[in-house]
Amino acid sequence: MMRRRVAGGPGGREEGAHRYRMRERLVSIGDDYWIEDYAGERVFKVDGKALRLRSTLIIQNKEGQDLYQIQEKMLRIKDTMEIERAGGGVAATIKKALIAPLRDRWTVRVADGPEMDVQGNILDHEYRISAGRDRVAEVSKKWFRVRDTYGVEIAPGQDDALILAITAAIDQMAHD
Repeated sequence: MMRRRVAGGPGGREEGAHRYRMRERLVSIGDDYWIEDYAGERVFKVDGKALRLRSTLIIQNKEGQDLYQIQEKMLRIKDTMEIERAGGGVAATIKKALIAPLRDRWTVRVADGPEMDVQGNILDHEYRISAGRDRVAEVSKKWFRVRDTYGVEIAPGQDDALILAITAAIDQMAHD
């Protein structure tokens, strides 16, 4: 998987962090969308599969190789989505907290990594993804003046495609 390091950019945050530009409500059924880095280069493609019973998004690298598949789980008490690896197997499970008094809260169980906590204002794209006390990613709409666009800054050493898939799944779940 290819990672892009982009210097500068809005937010001017952590050294070596990877920054991406995403569109709200990424894909409607059958649509494709490119995730760009802050330099405007296409890095990952989101493929919205049409004619499926469940909402399905495929995250691909720029060469078209499938990396992750996001599918909504039906008939659950809590909103749940699974992110599957292209080769099979669950990479992460995202669940919305039943009770979130002051702000939105979600949990992400990563199959071969730490559990992540997502807190903030999900609907306004102002939130943080953390693993324990470590910041994994930050999502903010304030970095852009373009309508329906938000940024994702991912800490060094993370699987960028997985974090972007988590962000896309949360966006999809929050706006259903």
